[in-house]
Amino acid sequence: MHEIEPYYNWRSIYIAAEDSRSPFFGREYSEFECTNTIYNYYIHPQWDEFGSNTLYLKVLYVNYDRHFCVIEMFGEWNDILYNDVMFFYRNVIEEMIAEDIRYFILIGENVLEFHADSADYYEEWADNLEDGWIICLNFRDHVINEFMESGIDYYLGFGGRFNELPWRKYNPEQLFTIVDAMITKRLQA
Repeated sequence: MHEIEPYYNWRSIYIAAEDSRSPFFGREYSEFECTNTIYNYYIHPQWDEFGSNTLYLKVLYVNYDRHFCVIEMFGEWNDILYNDVMFFYRNVIEEMIAEDIRYFILIGENVLEFHADSADYYEEWADNLEDGWIICLNFRDHVINEFMESGIDYYLGFGGRFNELPWRKYNPEQLFTIVDAMITKRLQA
């Protein structure tokens, strides 16, 4: 697991640790020393911890003028045992909403499991976005099934074309434009 690292091709245009408006401003990272773990498995040192025992993330890009961000997720999203969504919402998302971010693209290829509990934090998150949205790209099928069974599909967009988007071939601005157009089409249908 320590070899799975966050997507790094956008580092030339955005680094959360250098963004004074980011929840991760000022973080320092080791290039070689792994300190964080998921169930006793060391993970790559570039992943950011935010209070969860099993879920980590990396803010890949933020555009404050267009009010969007791209966040890559990694690990086990476990709301039952660890209330991961509470930590994610309180320690990361609320700070971003305070900076007027209202469009969230979550990349979930490396979310290995999802265990649902209450939808309260998802509802609060969605309610605080005004005309914004939360889109989940490329989550695993069994994770999507858990999303649907838990009823959070009312608050998050995922599956279908969102699960087939080759996001790495775009720059973040292009990705946002494509996802926004997909949302608009879905709402007009």
